[in-house]
Amino acid sequence: MTGQRSENDVPLVLVLAAAENGVIGRGDALPWELPDDLQHFKRTTIGRPIIMGRKTFESVGFPLPGRRNIVITRDSSWQHKGVVTCHTLEEALERAFEQALIDGADAAMVVGGAEIYRLALPRADRVVLTRVQGQVEGDVVFDLDLLADWKTEEVAQFAARGGNSHAFTVVELTPP
Repeated sequence: MTGQRSENDVPLVLVLAAAENGVIGRGDALPWELPDDLQHFKRTTIGRPIIMGRKTFESVGFPLPGRRNIVITRDSSWQHKGVVTCHTLEEALERAFEQALIDGADAAMVVGGAEIYRLALPRADRVVLTRVQGQVEGDVVFDLDLLADWKTEEVAQFAARGGNSHAFTVVELTPP
């Protein structure tokens, strides 16, 4: 695969949650409790191949069910039962697109972390972004300015109640 956006019939979608200051993680965890967003994440990714970095996978601790889990790592000896291990984004994209075609999935998904998002963004056909309201402390950041020129459509709003530690809005973005 060369160039920018995907060159096949399988769209590439980035799925991420970020606070207003771009924080997407703290340590090995999410810096918020958003059960409604976790349900949205599950609905968005179920039945579709997902690509993530090793650190993101290890923070989850297990393969997410109902999806082909593809993990990118530089460690040539790393492996985990139930995941496909790749060593480059290109290799992971190839595997994800192949799996999507096999499964009849309508997209391949990138689900983290920050470095994988940054590398995959130029190839993305769409971004599903959970905008977490407020400034959140954390040590993993995604540069939201990279999405400044993207067209935004609001999908849903959620209040800080019912277990949600923060209010948030889900938006879908398409490239300029």
